[in-house]
Amino acid sequence: MVKWSYADPKMAEQSERVLQMLLHHGYEAYWVGGCVRDELIGRPVHDMDLTTSALPEQMVELFEHTVPTGISHGTITVLLHGYAFEVTTFRIDGTYENHRRPEEVTFVKSVVEDLRRRDFTMNAIARDTRGRYLDPFAGQQDVERGIIRCVGDPEERFEEDALRMVRCIRFASVFDYRVMHNTWKGLLNKRDKLSFVAMERIRVELEKVIAGAHPLKGLELLGRSKLLTYAKAAVDCSRFNRMLVRHMDRIPSVEVHLRWTLLLYSGHFSVAEAEQCLRNWTFTKQDKEQICDILKLDEEIKELINILEANDIGNPDLMKKQRVQWMSLVLKFGIVTAKRWIELHTLISQDEGHEVNEWMKLCSRWNTEMNAFHLKELDITGREVMALSGRAAGPWLGQMLNHLLLQVAVGVISNHKESLIREVERVDNNHG
Repeated sequence: MVKWSYADPKMAEQSERVLQMLLHHGYEAYWVGGCVRDELIGRPVHDMDLTTSALPEQMVELFEHTVPTGISHGTITVLLHGYAFEVTTFRIDGTYENHRRPEEVTFVKSVVEDLRRRDFTMNAIARDTRGRYLDPFAGQQDVERGIIRCVGDPEERFEEDALRMVRCIRFASVFDYRVMHNTWKGLLNKRDKLSFVAMERIRVELEKVIAGAHPLKGLELLGRSKLLTYAKAAVDCSRFNRMLVRHMDRIPSVEVHLRWTLLLYSGHFSVAEAEQCLRNWTFTKQDKEQICDILKLDEEIKELINILEANDIGNPDLMKKQRVQWMSLVLKFGIVTAKRWIELHTLISQDEGHEVNEWMKLCSRWNTEMNAFHLKELDITGREVMALSGRAAGPWLGQMLNHLLLQVAVGVISNHKESLIREVERVDNNHG
């Protein structure tokens, strides 16, 4: 059995069973693409794609459980003991439609011809069941040198599939590789073809850049190439403030929403602009809200409590007022958004003055002093409040519950039913 250092052993075992089945019936078969590349680089292997001389209909007959994932292009998904493997027949591609997908493919018997159609040399390496590498385009050497190089003529590769240009920058960013001169030149010459690619496809690649280990490198390459000015939802990367964006590498990759917020913040995007931009880039509603809520909180903070004004620190009366205002904003936007806002401004505080960092420490302390964050934590229900007030449900009920939550959060009243009842009665008596 072939040893894989960076793949799940059970996944590797089942993928090899698929290869052995194909070999046993007289077909050629190899691991190919990303799994081979990542094993050579030393990165975790998340899936294992295979290539074979067997035709799609022959694979369907051979394996009990298959899915015709892309049967017209020779791809069958083989399901085996809980694992799914995409197996593609050796092929060469015909004319590409709209600089994205081949209109037709021709099945061939040579694995080298199949590897020749691939995008970059590091993705054009196959591995057999003896562990040997088939590497006709020196992809291993390029991995060792840390370079991105197209298979064959770069302009042809980018003309065929324009998304490869964004993938080129993504690979260079994530792997911290260099783009070879001819490949970069081909990218610049064909970048106008990116207008044919759906924004959803581009956005997926950009998300991987921003979530990767070296997002700043990816952004610099996007800026130098001006590639995104040719996208359907064009953006000028020169708008982003490099002095602020340079902090992105310090944000953990799991905080990808905060990385996106920093990017938009550095470009001085208003909330409306940011929402439109993310909508154009086909972000999900949930992702858009998580990113833009930090910008919304930022706008409200600057409008309500001037949190960035250094002279305010040390004024007891003002501190008391702003403590309440801060806590009300935490209740409105949520503690997660508040913490992300603090993290954002803590990062950039070195560019805006020491006092800003002092404000962040103060806001963090106020967070720890809050006694409640959600209405469900209150020791009283909406139904009980309606019974006390003798009124039917309406806008007043939400206002009353939010008032109670804020009073509990800041410590004016305790979160006990008796205290909450007294506050409801006090408000009713004073305001009706």
